[in-house]
Amino acid sequence: MARSLNRAQLIGNLGQDPEIRSTPSGASVCNISVATTDSYKDRNGEWQEQTEWHRVVLWNRLADTAGQYLRKGNKVFIEGKIKTRAWDDRDGNKRYTTEIWGDRMIMMGGGGQDSSPYGQVQPQQQNNYNQQPQQQQQGGNSDYLAPDAFNDENDDVPF
Repeated sequence: MARSLNRAQLIGNLGQDPEIRSTPSGASVCNISVATTDSYKDRNGEWQEQTEWHRVVLWNRLADTAGQYLRKGNKVFIEGKIKTRAWDDRDGNKRYTTEIWGDRMIMMGGGGQDSSPYGQVQPQQQNNYNQQPQQQQQGGNSDYLAPDAFNDENDDVPF
């Protein structure tokens, strides 16, 4: 069987405040819209910008964290899988949407008034292959890592 990889990484700004809701089973779901901008020179040598909008879906504790701390304009790093969903609209037409189902988020600060105060890291590893020891000690693979978990005062690196 051939191996494959489905990973997306984005660094961009939120286009609107997060929309958070709960599923009937009680799971939290948060939808965010992330804008990424690419700059290039056109034929006339003028700089142009092209913005892409990405739909991002976050689940459970990561959704709760995004809903609590993120606001329109905040800069965020998102990592996750690309998923395409299909459904039938009211008229019976088949509709499709492509989303990134995020499983890791880093609030990068900047952009909005309610920026993350410490550049806090908010990872949620849904797979066991990349768990950090602090997460395991805190009792799960989706727990919040406080900024002091990255305290390097006792670091023995000489530079």
